[in-house]
Amino acid sequence: MEVICEKAGRLDSVLSDALGVPRNQIEKLIKSVGVEVDGVVTHKNSLKLMGGESIVYTYVEAKASQGVYEVSFDVPILYEDDHLLVVNKPPFLTVHGAPSVKEATLVDWLHVKGITLSTLSGEERHGIVHRIDKETSGALVVAKSNAAHSALAMQLESKSMGRYYLAIIDVPLKENMVVELPIGRNPNHRLKMAITKEGRGAKSAFCKLATSKDGKKELIAIKLFTGRTHQIRVHLSALSRHILGDSLYGFKSQNGTIPRVMLHAYEVYLTHPYTHMPLSVHAPLLEDFETTLAHLFSKEDYDEKIKPNCIRHCFDSVDEWVRKDT
Repeated sequence: MEVICEKAGRLDSVLSDALGVPRNQIEKLIKSVGVEVDGVVTHKNSLKLMGGESIVYTYVEAKASQGVYEVSFDVPILYEDDHLLVVNKPPFLTVHGAPSVKEATLVDWLHVKGITLSTLSGEERHGIVHRIDKETSGALVVAKSNAAHSALAMQLESKSMGRYYLAIIDVPLKENMVVELPIGRNPNHRLKMAITKEGRGAKSAFCKLATSKDGKKELIAIKLFTGRTHQIRVHLSALSRHILGDSLYGFKSQNGTIPRVMLHAYEVYLTHPYTHMPLSVHAPLLEDFETTLAHLFSKEDYDEKIKPNCIRHCFDSVDEWVRKDT
């Protein structure tokens, strides 16, 4: 496919404007696949264009591959069509590869299943539109084509694609709360994020759902307006609250009774990139989350509240909630 450069500028910026695709996705396309500028292949995002150049690009779909590590697990598919799928990611499964990852990932599983994937996020992240932490379970969207990936990435950027989470926290909230505080890398701990003046803007809303039998813990729903690394955990820390099982931001001593962060991506909503119809997919709670809930809470206190309509309606009046801002 060809684009004619209409004005001077950087290659990545010119192509992003011409295709209506977020610049970070174009950067990945140029770096991983390359484009032709007046017949010469380049991988340089910052290449200066004067105007009038011919830019030829190709969306190359990912090929199925066995990968480096053996895949001995399965992942529930909640929704699938020719353009995307939504899975219910189990806890302890890493989404995509990295130098520190020494085990099979969700991307490896997708390759083994023979699912055609987008390549916009680079080789190790084929198909991955957004990610959730290793210990977090729940709904995750995977793009099957670069066109679908581009459309979904734009929805993430415009915030028309969003997620609702469920979490069990160590101390009940005093009231429903909106936290809008910037998040950046923790200067004192390379694995943690923190509230920093130089961080990127982040906004979360927290809704009270049910209190535990001993009155000391709480089931809450969370709506994300942005998608920063560890956003929910960092914003809860700003409220002096922590998710059960979170040894990184919470308490290290829990006697091994809660083996992972009790955080579940319950629902994802978006506009389908081809039909342009609203699509909402909810991910049923996995066994370990259900077991912890049943142990700490009375079933009648939470059962009717963990339903898609109930979770969505929690946030109908979010603009009126108490705010913790910069």
